Amino acid sequence: MIRDKSAKTSAKAAPKKDAANKAAPAKAGKASAAKPSIGKGTGAKGVIAVAPPSFRRERALIKRGIWPVAGCDEAGRGPLAGPVVAAAVILNPDRIPRGIDDSKRLTAEQREKLFDKICATAQVSVAVASPARIDRDNILRASLWALKRAVVALPEQPRHVFVDGRDRLDTACDCEAVIGGDGIVLSIAAASIVAKVTRDRLMCALAQDCPGYGFEQHKGYAVPEHLDALNRLGPTVHHRSFFAPVAAARAKHMPWTVAPVQDLFSVTEVEVQVEASVEVDASAGL
Repeated sequence: MIRDKSAKTSAKAAPKKDAANKAAPAKAGKASAAKPSIGKGTGAKGVIAVAPPSFRRERALIKRGIWPVAGCDEAGRGPLAGPVVAAAVILNPDRIPRGIDDSKRLTAEQREKLFDKICATAQVSVAVASPARIDRDNILRASLWALKRAVVALPEQPRHVFVDGRDRLDTACDCEAVIGGDGIVLSIAAASIVAKVTRDRLMCALAQDCPGYGFEQHKGYAVPEHLDALNRLGPTVHHRSFFAPVAAARAKHMPWTVAPVQDLFSVTEVEVQVEASVEVDASAGL
């Protein structure tokens, strides 16, 4: 009896194929379970990468023959106490320290290390607007004044200045305001680090002069601990008098320093005296 070898081979292979087909969905299911896809239905959140500031704008000016180029920024607009500190920095294109970023994205330890590297390789200047100037001029004008002073104090006067924010500075050279500049322009980011570290050190020094307020911890910002100290101890000479929490604490602890507010809607009686010798002719107005 002659058997068909091809039929025998196909009969043996058929179960293997069926087993493979049955196992395939199982493997696919395991793979899909091991690596879930990120989509709208999974509820997974993607990570947004934030690009660090670059030296691109400065290099574009250098190619046009414009140099030196400075970046400036300030620290301390929001706190209730302490000065506003402004810094201006001219980075050396050949010796730019690695890791420079917006000071708010860095830890205190990273800022301290970069501060030393920036001061060792770049031209740096710092200016301070005191709480008295802030009370006199308001916080915006005091900040702009300090920024301009920092630019003027640079060892070499720049031909172009980048400043963080919306307001341009009244400088002798061209000034370009960059909103969010400390996260975009490398020179501004370097200035933000210098300003932040300088101000933090100043507030730690003030903490020694004014114990109990916690300046070394919150650096003068309106955190609950600071507000509680203001309520208990009252304001110091380092507080900004016209910021609302400070004004409230001053009214509580030093009411004699608060000028009374005149009520514009109050009615006062005015007594008019007419001398008897003056005769009024009723017909004079006809």
